[in-house]
Amino acid sequence: MTSSSNVSASVGGAGVAGGNGEEDELTLPRASINKMIKEILPNVRVANEARDLVLNCCTEFIHLISSEANDICNQQMKKTINADHIFAALDRLGFGDYKADAEAVLRDCKAVAAKRRRQSTRLENLGIPEEELLRQQQELFARAREEQAAAEQQQWQQLQAEAQVVSMQQTCDDDDDDDYS
Repeated sequence: MTSSSNVSASVGGAGVAGGNGEEDELTLPRASINKMIKEILPNVRVANEARDLVLNCCTEFIHLISSEANDICNQQMKKTINADHIFAALDRLGFGDYKADAEAVLRDCKAVAAKRRRQSTRLENLGIPEEELLRQQQELFARAREEQAAAEQQQWQQLQAEAQVVSMQQTCDDDDDDDYS
């Protein structure tokens, strides 16, 4: 499989039976396109035909960029398409105006990925063995269960006391009724 087909396969996510018979036609998820259209044009109704056109244009644009990036990658004798190949493809195809936006998106993606890595290693950097962390967690759960049980017991006792007071009042009322009969 060439790096072009790797990129194309990762773009679609879901294969749809294609017209050429050899390959599945890959498209972007329709729900994602609809969501983007609603976010960009919240007060505009967009016909289904227009939505399909946007979907097809987006898919074609991604295919065009990935194919050109694949050519650049092959010319450089590389096996993996990287961001620089995408940026060069944008320039080569006349979409240089999009390069700054693409670079900004790449920076954002790298920042999110770095944040996830930092968060996942925080636990590892504590220096506490996993078994100890599990024991502490179980202790916290046990303590929470005890506190919950105590609160429920207290609530039950309070209800019992209130019921007893009501019962005593009814008994007193019955006794008072007997005095006046």
